Amino acid sequence: MLSLNHSYVCVQILRQLLQNDSLQPMTELTLNIGKGLTPDICVYPKEKIRPNFFRDIGKFQEMPLLAIEIISPTRNIQELLEKASNLVDSGVKSVWTVEPYTRTVFVTTESGEELCREQELETDGIRVDFGDVFK
Repeated sequence: MLSLNHSYVCVQILRQLLQNDSLQPMTELTLNIGKGLTPDICVYPKEKIRPNFFRDIGKFQEMPLLAIEIISPTRNIQELLEKASNLVDSGVKSVWTVEPYTRTVFVTTESGEELCREQELETDGIRVDFGDVFK
């Protein structure tokens, strides 16, 4: 079960991502990793997303540049950090795991993990100002 804070943070992040016309953020897109992994938000270059309204895709093959997870009360932080590592191991360049209660973001990349607080983050030209997200 997701929560009000989860939904709010998701929308605030999407607002910023949608300002960049070269990006296509996707919500709840299942990636073809194992039995399927579904981040809260996946961010792609716009040209990588070509929907076919006659034939849908259940598990998307192309890995995003960035995946974002928002922690909610019913989700375990350790499970989401393991999911972030799994996503990076599968070809996602960066995963941001957002923890609204402490206003922190766990950044997972191939080179390791980092903890950030209420600041602007950037990966591959994708920027989100978490100071604005948590206003």
